[in-house]
Amino acid sequence: MAEHTFDFAGKQVSLQGKVLKPGDKAPNFEVQANDLSMVTLADSKGKVRLISVVPSLDTGVCDAQTRRFNEEGAKLGDHVVILTISADLPFAQKRWCGAAGIDKVQTLSDHLTMSFASAYGTYNADYRLESRAVFVVDSSDTVTYVEYVPAAGQHPDYEAALAAAKAAK
Repeated sequence: MAEHTFDFAGKQVSLQGKVLKPGDKAPNFEVQANDLSMVTLADSKGKVRLISVVPSLDTGVCDAQTRRFNEEGAKLGDHVVILTISADLPFAQKRWCGAAGIDKVQTLSDHLTMSFASAYGTYNADYRLESRAVFVVDSSDTVTYVEYVPAAGQHPDYEAALAAAKAAK
């Protein structure tokens, strides 16, 4: 397991979990939906998954990232689902989605066990948060795109992630 770091509030923190690369089999995970039900990778089997990972929806870049993928969601088609994963509580995610008018992105909380963060290499254990990242997983559960964004205040490469989601089968 390669160690990688993330700039969070001006401090380099080590991220825990496996560093994924295109071609890897997408690890399973268990996260919580806004209604407190549990969600796994298998729940979207047969679809392309664009997985947007953010430290907290209540911050500027995370808010903008989630809104951008929500805006683009309709253009991707029904075969693509967009998941935004953070360690925010499901109640906070539900409140944020209602206030932001989010309807194309499903927000999911990793707060219980940090299952996603550990499986996808986004676990900022110093603050018990996710780092910023974007993954595309195709309908056969293969990772086709990975971007570990190096700093909390930096946006991901939206165009590259969207192009990868459009190209995935």
